[in-house]
Amino acid sequence: MAKLIEIHPKDPQPRRVAEIVEAIRDGGLIAYPTDSSYALGCHIGDKRAIDRIRRIRRTDKKHNFTLVCRDLSEISTYARVDNWAYRLIKAHTPGPYTFILPATREVPKRLQHPKRRTIGLRVPDHPFVRAVLDVLGEPIMSSTLALPGEDRPLTDPLEIEERIGHQVDVIVDAGPTGIEPTSVLDLTGGDIQVLRVGRGDVSGLV
Repeated sequence: MAKLIEIHPKDPQPRRVAEIVEAIRDGGLIAYPTDSSYALGCHIGDKRAIDRIRRIRRTDKKHNFTLVCRDLSEISTYARVDNWAYRLIKAHTPGPYTFILPATREVPKRLQHPKRRTIGLRVPDHPFVRAVLDVLGEPIMSSTLALPGEDRPLTDPLEIEERIGHQVDVIVDAGPTGIEPTSVLDLTGGDIQVLRVGRGDVSGLV
């Protein structure tokens, strides 16, 4: 059964952040809050944890995983970003957006879209996530915590414990989150394609 770790939503306790980072480094799968909804997260290079996410969400190999990054400089390590895309990302981060971009060689192939060689990247505006990324020193491999056949992601840590507590290692309890996932913007074609309308405002982008 998963370990439930309570975290202050605005001022995360360093000792508990360190415990969660250690779980990620040890190959653990975590359910954690973001500025949109809850997500599943693991170490970027951990194939077993990634396979566990696929089983929970029942996704195929065409599913775009997301790298949750600290800032723009980290995004440019893992994706090829044109000047216009850089300006757009800078204006919308941190925030509830996922950007689909061409992946660099730093991204393991199993995380990329098998044909397009793309990767999703985002910079959340959430104190806990920022604290974890600062200590971890690299992105978290992530996917929205949406269960098969359900329209909305899970948002309450106690419900997460009840429903998938036997499938993850750590559940981070910082209180309930919002009910909308990120807005997903595909920037690979030289313009903006809105793939999903979520919490991030896209009204001025199309």
